[in-house]
Order: sequence, then C-alpha cells, then structure tokens
Amino acid sequence: MKHWIAICQLEDIPQLGARQVVRVQGMPIAIFRARNDQVHALLDRCPHKGGPLSQGIVHGEHVACPLHNWSISLVDGNAKAPDEGCTPVFACKLEGGQVFLDAREVAEKALEFTAPVAGPCRHATAR
Repeated sequence: MKHWIAICQLEDIPQLGARQVVRVQGMPIAIFRARNDQVHALLDRCPHKGGPLSQGIVHGEHVACPLHNWSISLVDGNAKAPDEGCTPVFACKLEGGQVFLDAREVAEKALEFTAPVAGPCRHATAR
C-alpha cells in the first residue's frame, strides 16, 4: 500500500513545465504538469548525458532534455526512438489540487543514480 506525501499545489507547477523535488538521499525528482493538468514524476536526469529534465520543455506526454533535445516519455521514462534509454518513473497523483508522491519511492527508489560531473576546461596552450 502506498503512503502518499503532499509535495505542492498544482498551481505551483507551471503548465507545460516542472518543479524539482530535492530528496534527502539521491538525485532530485522532477514533477511535470502537462497541458491537461495531468502530473507525472521522473528522476531529474536524462538517460543520455544526465541533463536536468526539469529544465526541459513539456510537449504532449514527453519532455525534451535541455542538453541534447532527447524526447523522454513522462508516462514510462523511455527515450523516444531512435534514441534509447530510460529514466526512473515515480508514482505521482493529483487530488484536490494537491500533488502527491509515494513516500517509499521518494526515500528508496533510484538512489544509485548520480549527477553528471563536468570535466575540467581545456584551454589552448600558448606556443
């Protein structure tokens, strides 16, 4: 049985946008609001290069990763072909204008994923 925790009001999420939920452990979760006010939740990490999906643009039931424009399904987390990969999906519901996530999933799911680390800048050496 799921134990739901209140996260925010629907109005706190811009239409066709997202809100990031920071967790005690693990990467943040992105909650998305589609045009029809359906809410979806994914790990805030693109399966390609780890881009922040919460900064992407929602179109239909997909979000475009802001780094390389991969289209990720809000329903099942799968990348749209020809791209391949998947990001974890979190149980999410809307009730009475309030957005809820499953507390157990927030605490335990997808903890093994890490944020990408930017490498050092490469500067041309003067000769």
